[in-house]
Amino acid sequence: MKNIPLLFLFCFLLSCQSDKKSNEFDINATIEAMSLEEKIDFIGGYESFNIRGYEQYGIPEIHIADGPVGVRNFGPSTAYPASIALAAAWDKKVAGRVGASIGAESRAKNVHLLLGPGMNIYRMPVCGRNFEYLGEDPYLAGSIAASYIKSMQEEGVMANAKHYVANNQEFNRHHCSSDMDERTLHEIYLPAFKMAVEEGEVASVMTAYNLINGVHASEHDYLNNEVLKGDWAFDGFIVSDWVSTYDGLACAKGGLDLEMPSGKMMSKENLIPAIESGVLQEEQIDDKLRRILGQYKRFGFFQNPDLRKNYVLDSSAVRLAALDAARGGMVLLKNDSGVLPISKEEIKSIAVIGPNAEPLVSGGGGSSGVQPLHPKSLLKAIQEEVGESVEINYEKGIFTGLPFPEDVFDHFDFYIKEDGQRKTGVNAVYFAGKNLEGEPIHRQFFEKIALVDEQMWGFESVPETNYSIAFDCYFSPKTSGYYTIGMSGDDGYRLKVDGIEQVDMWRDQGDTRSKYSSFMNAGQEYAIRLEYYQSGGEARLRMGIVASEMDKEPKQYTENAMALAKNADLVVLSVGFGPGTEGEAFDRSFELPYDQGDFIRSIAEVNKNIVVVLNAGGNVDMNTWIDEVPALLMAWYPGQEGNIAAAEILFGKTNPSGKLPVSFEYELKDNPCFNSYYDEDEDLSVFYSEGIFMGYRYWDKVASKPRFDFGYGLSYSSFRYSDLEVDKMSFSQGDSIRLSLSIENIGGPAGAEVIQLYVEDDVSSVERPVKELKAFDKVFLQAGEKKTVEFVLDPQSFMFYDEASHGWRAESGTFTIHAASSSTDIRESITIELK
Repeated sequence: MKNIPLLFLFCFLLSCQSDKKSNEFDINATIEAMSLEEKIDFIGGYESFNIRGYEQYGIPEIHIADGPVGVRNFGPSTAYPASIALAAAWDKKVAGRVGASIGAESRAKNVHLLLGPGMNIYRMPVCGRNFEYLGEDPYLAGSIAASYIKSMQEEGVMANAKHYVANNQEFNRHHCSSDMDERTLHEIYLPAFKMAVEEGEVASVMTAYNLINGVHASEHDYLNNEVLKGDWAFDGFIVSDWVSTYDGLACAKGGLDLEMPSGKMMSKENLIPAIESGVLQEEQIDDKLRRILGQYKRFGFFQNPDLRKNYVLDSSAVRLAALDAARGGMVLLKNDSGVLPISKEEIKSIAVIGPNAEPLVSGGGGSSGVQPLHPKSLLKAIQEEVGESVEINYEKGIFTGLPFPEDVFDHFDFYIKEDGQRKTGVNAVYFAGKNLEGEPIHRQFFEKIALVDEQMWGFESVPETNYSIAFDCYFSPKTSGYYTIGMSGDDGYRLKVDGIEQVDMWRDQGDTRSKYSSFMNAGQEYAIRLEYYQSGGEARLRMGIVASEMDKEPKQYTENAMALAKNADLVVLSVGFGPGTEGEAFDRSFELPYDQGDFIRSIAEVNKNIVVVLNAGGNVDMNTWIDEVPALLMAWYPGQEGNIAAAEILFGKTNPSGKLPVSFEYELKDNPCFNSYYDEDEDLSVFYSEGIFMGYRYWDKVASKPRFDFGYGLSYSSFRYSDLEVDKMSFSQGDSIRLSLSIENIGGPAGAEVIQLYVEDDVSSVERPVKELKAFDKVFLQAGEKKTVEFVLDPQSFMFYDEASHGWRAESGTFTIHAASSSTDIRESITIELK
C-alpha cells in the first residue's frame, strides 16, 4: 500500500506532460514555473525568424516567414499578386482564397506565423511599399485584410497585421515621426487595423518603424495598450518589425510583446534591473508570454507543433488562387476605339516591347519578395495565348543596365598597393557613428569584402552597431570591356569609382543588392571606394566584380524596338517599375525609370496602335504619353501567374473587372499630401496637414479632379443599376439598415461589376467628407443577366470620431446612400433619416 502514492504521483506527472502536449496546456502554471531569465529570453526572437522553444516546458519552437504575397525565407514559393492588386480586385472571396492559399503553403513549409497582410494607407504614389498595402480607403483595406486573415488562420497559421501604424513613407523610416490630429488617426489610419482585430481576429500585430506623434510605434503606450489591447480588446501579441526597437524598457512598458529578430533591447540586462527597482513589473512580462502562448494554444501548436505532419499541399489550387487574384485585380484604365480585346483574326503581327516583358516582374523589392515557383513573363504568356495564329516578335527597347551577375561575389579581383606591390584585398578604416566622421577608431586589412557580423565588428575598439567604414582598393582589367561591380549590404552603402559616386544605397535596410556597370579600359587603374554604415540588426557587406557581355550598345535597344514597332500591326508595351526601382526602405520616383515616358512617346511616333501594360505599385507620371496610346492596362505587380491573366485580358478570354483602390492624380503636386509628405525642414517630423481629406475624400471637396478616380475601372461589358431600396426610411441610433439594388449586364460578354456604397451625412456639426465608402460587392453576371444584391450598413457606417469625447458618434439627421461604379460615377441614391 505504501507504493500507491508513488504510483499516483507517476500517473499525475504523465497526465501533466500529456496535457502540455495538448490544448489543455496550462499557460499560467508554465509561466509560474519559468525563471525570469527564461521569460525575458522568450520574448526576444532568435535565429532571425524564430521564437525559441523550451522543451522542458512543452513549448515548441515557432517559425516565422515574410509575407504578404507569398511565403518567403523558405525557398521558392507561389508568388501572388501584390496586395495593391488584391485590393484592386474589390473581392473579399478572392482575398480569402489568397489568404487560405498562402496559409496552406506556410503550413506545408512548417511556418507558424506569416507576416501579412500589409495594411498601411496609400497617401502618395511615391511611397516605396505602396504595392504591399491595400489602397487609400480604410474600409476597403480593412475588409480585404479581414477576409485574408480569417482564411489564412483557418488553415492553422497565424497572420500578422502590419505595420501598426502610419508607416506611409519609406524615407528615414526609423527616425521620422508621422504626426496627425486624433480624428485623422482614428478615421483614416486605425480603422483597417481595427477590422483586422475585431472581424479578422488576427493573432498578431506588427509595429511600424516610424514614430507617431513623437513616440516610436514599438513603445507607443497609447496605441498599443490603450487602443489595441484596451479599446479593441485585442488578445493576441504585438511583435516589432525587424530592428525597430530603440529603448527596451519603453518597449516593455509600451505594450510590445515580442522583439524581433532578437531580444537586443528587451534584454535581461535592460529589464531585470528595471523589475528589481520596481519601474517594471514582472506581471507585465508574464502578460507578454500569456498572449503569445495563448495564440499557440488557440492554433493547436502545443499538440501539433509540426504543421507539415500528414499535410499534403494542393499545388494546383494555390496556383489557381494566384491566377484568379491577378485576373480580378488588373484594371483597364483606357480603351479608346475598342482596341481591346485584340482580335487574333484581324491582327497578324504583334511587337512585344519593353523592359518588363521579359523576364517576369513578379513583385516589388524588399522583404515581400518571393522567388516564384513557376515564373512566366508577359512575352511567354502572349506567345502561349496566340499560338501560331499571330506572329510575335520581341525587343527590350530600353537599356536598364546589365543583369545582376549571380556569381559576382565569387570574384574579388581588387587590390591594394603595399611597398610598390599589388596585394589582393582591401584596406578598411572604421569610424564611430554612421557618417565617416572624426578620428578613425580602427584600421583593418581584409582579403575580400564578404563580411558578416563579428567579421565586421569583432575588434576591441569597434562597437556592434553605430559605426561606419571606408573600404579602399583598386581594380585594373586585363582586357577592355564592360564590367559589373555587384554589392549587397545591411545597412547603408555607397560606391565611388575614381572619386565619383556611382551607387547610393545610404539608408537603413535589410540585405539589399545593387550593381554598377561600366566600360573599362585594359590596364587602366580605377580607384574603388565602398563606404558602409551599420545601424542595427545584422552587419553584412559583400562586393565582387566580373566581366559582362554586351550584345549591343545602349542606343541600339531603342533603335531596334522602333524598327520592330514600325512594321507591326500592334504594339504591346510592357513598362514600369520593378524590385530595383520600387521597394522597401526607399521611396520611388513619380516618373517612370529609365526615361520610359520618352520611350513610349517615341514608339507612338511610328505606330499608333499601342497597348501599354504597366507594372507599378500605384500611380505614375503619364502626362507625356497617355494621350499617345489608345489602351492602358494597370497590371500592378501580378505575381507568377499574373501575365497569364494579362494575356487573357488583352485577347478577351477574361473580361477585366478590377477597380482602382486609389485615386490617380495628373501630377504629383495635385495630391493633397504633397505639401505634407517630405520632411522638408529636416526636423524628423511630418504633420499630416490634409487631415481626413486624403484620396477621394479630398477630390470630392475640390473643383479639380484626378485623372482616374477611386473605384474606376473599365470592362468589356456595360452594367445598369436600378431599384435601390432600403428596409426602413428612418432608423434609430444603434440600428443597422438593409438595402437592395438590382444590377444588369446590358451589353458585352459575361463580366463582373463592383457596386460601391457611399454614405453622405447631409448636415453635420463638424466638417465631414462628402461621402465615405461603407460597403461594396463584386457581382458576376452573364450577358443579359440581372441580379438583386443586398447590403447591410451597421451603426458605425454613419459615425465620425469626436475628439471632444474621444469616441465615435452619429448625429441625428438625414443621410444619403449612393450606389456607384466609382467615386464619381454615382448611379442610384436614396435618402434616409437617423432619429
